Amino acid sequence: MQRLLTDGPLEVEGRLVEASNYVLRVWIDAEDGRICAVYKPVRGERPLWDFPQGSLAAREFAAYLVSRAGGWECVPVTALRPDGPFGAGSVQQWVGPLDPVDDNGLLRIDPVHAVPVDYLPVLGVTDEHDEPLVVSHAAREQLREIALLDVVVNNADRKGSAMIVDGSRLYAVDHGLTLHAEEKLRTVLWGFAGRELSAAEITRLTQLRHAVDGVLGAQLRGVIQDEEVAALADRIDDLLAAGRMPAPPDDRHPLPWPLW
Repeated sequence: MQRLLTDGPLEVEGRLVEASNYVLRVWIDAEDGRICAVYKPVRGERPLWDFPQGSLAAREFAAYLVSRAGGWECVPVTALRPDGPFGAGSVQQWVGPLDPVDDNGLLRIDPVHAVPVDYLPVLGVTDEHDEPLVVSHAAREQLREIALLDVVVNNADRKGSAMIVDGSRLYAVDHGLTLHAEEKLRTVLWGFAGRELSAAEITRLTQLRHAVDGVLGAQLRGVIQDEEVAALADRIDDLLAAGRMPAPPDDRHPLPWPLW
């Protein structure tokens, strides 16, 4: 799969117009059929004030490398290729239905009394009549895994729509705004804030930290900046020292926009 995404000829089907950057759905011929993928060319990246221009595709690939090294299986196979119909960019295996579902049911907004018992509150809002509402997300273990990965890669854009249900699997996509050296975490998954890390999570983070000092760190230094690799190591160290998921910051906005 990795080699096909890196070297296979891309046949463009069309643009995904919901995306803020230039994102294309493509097909790649394989021995046992055609593979659908998402191609994000560097030239289609919208300039951002807080991320270096032309770096988002590399961050997509770097986040995949981190997820693979840490044993997360929620990020689809991702490649960084030097060429394509619109130049260099990232290519990621398509997951979920070909016709994306608007509401995956993982994030919801309800009156205070109607929040399901198996959902974790994230924040309070009000409706047009000034009635209180609660935004919450499911308490599924797969969501907690994504939440921990987001802390590790410093994800600045974890929206509800960036999580895709595919049967019993839950995938996390859209990792262009990750691995900045400065704290940027913005996520809808703050329901896990303050929860103690499990023994399995501590083991995973410890192994990942060793990987940053070894093979993973060498791989990442060819994709992102040295200071960003160092910041990754520091975030893992901070998580292990705290022994729990971080709380939302009070000195900046902790949520992406829009939430979905």
